[in-house]
Amino acid sequence: MVKQHDKEMILNTIPVGPLGLIPMESCRALGDKVDFYLVKWRGERELEHKDSIVFHGYEKDSYVLKAQVPRFGTGEAKGIIPDSVRGLDIFIMTDVTNYSLTYRMFGQINHKSPDDHYQDLKRVIAAIEGKARRITVIMPFLYESRQHRRNGRESMDCAIALQELTSMGVDNIITFDAHDPRVQNAIPLHGFDTVQPMYQFIKALLRNVKGLALDSEHMMIVSPDEGGMSRAVYAANVLSLEMGMFYKRRDYTRMENGRNPIVAHEFLGTELSGRDVIVIDDMLSSGDSVIEVASALKKRGANRIFVFATFGLFTNGLEKFDQAYRDGILYRILTTNLVYQTPELLARDWYISCDLSKYIAYLIDTLNHDASISGLLNPAERIQNVVNRYKNGEVI
Repeated sequence: MVKQHDKEMILNTIPVGPLGLIPMESCRALGDKVDFYLVKWRGERELEHKDSIVFHGYEKDSYVLKAQVPRFGTGEAKGIIPDSVRGLDIFIMTDVTNYSLTYRMFGQINHKSPDDHYQDLKRVIAAIEGKARRITVIMPFLYESRQHRRNGRESMDCAIALQELTSMGVDNIITFDAHDPRVQNAIPLHGFDTVQPMYQFIKALLRNVKGLALDSEHMMIVSPDEGGMSRAVYAANVLSLEMGMFYKRRDYTRMENGRNPIVAHEFLGTELSGRDVIVIDDMLSSGDSVIEVASALKKRGANRIFVFATFGLFTNGLEKFDQAYRDGILYRILTTNLVYQTPELLARDWYISCDLSKYIAYLIDTLNHDASISGLLNPAERIQNVVNRYKNGEVI
């Protein structure tokens, strides 16, 4: 995963401060996995100056700091951190889409919304009271990122949230597959990284599906819309495949649910007959668009259709995906564990989960040593290696 010179660079740099990991309740399972890797690596790592004062607290049984956000009967809340945070390099992990968490308000049970998770994040930052050496927020699904630009008289919620976090003392924000990375222009003097999990998608695909022909004669990359072109272009280039795209033809004379309805998906690309197709998108929400795209690909003669989506939200349930699988429209759907996954989703035959915990642990470990993460953000070489191993018949 990490090149030898990257390992040496980590080992030859002093940590910014003792590491502290705060996985919010919404991100507890993922945070525990990240903590496992950090404890394992640092316990095995041999450092010449491990006993030096600058490496105080470098090895621990766990880097997790307990953070609590209790609520009053009115629904109001407060952030509490029982442990000391003075001088720590703190990484806070949160999943703003985790709807499984609830709280009581006036005797009624409420499911937490993205707004609730964002406010809880701010409460924990406020509880740190500026005592930490540095604060990095890892927010895989960027809060309000779907409202990334203004069309008319509208709020710019994501940009305001980023400015709010940095004004509270957050130094860096790490997100995954931001809907529009240009939103970072709202905080030009602070760190903002958007990470693409393409390597994890390809590795999971090759590990779980046998007999794939990874050449332009038998496989093609497709973007479901013009907004996701950069993802598809990158994947097509590193895999040496051809690429196609759909564009959404909308009815601009009327509005439905705050947006112009899609009339049709028009395809731009070469012949599809007999080819496996990988459709790449940033998220699966209701699933209507991706099923419509897959149906259109099938009508054009596509073979198996695989869907890569960083965030599997499945806001309208799994039934339509079950039906699409039974009808042979979708073959496999791959999403990450960066957001909440229901047990029902994990049990589906058509679903493959991509674990990002090890990748996040690498990012945290590298950043704590104040080393560059550019090698981790560009996985082209790792993708080529795993593809070559697959073609040579090795077990991935």
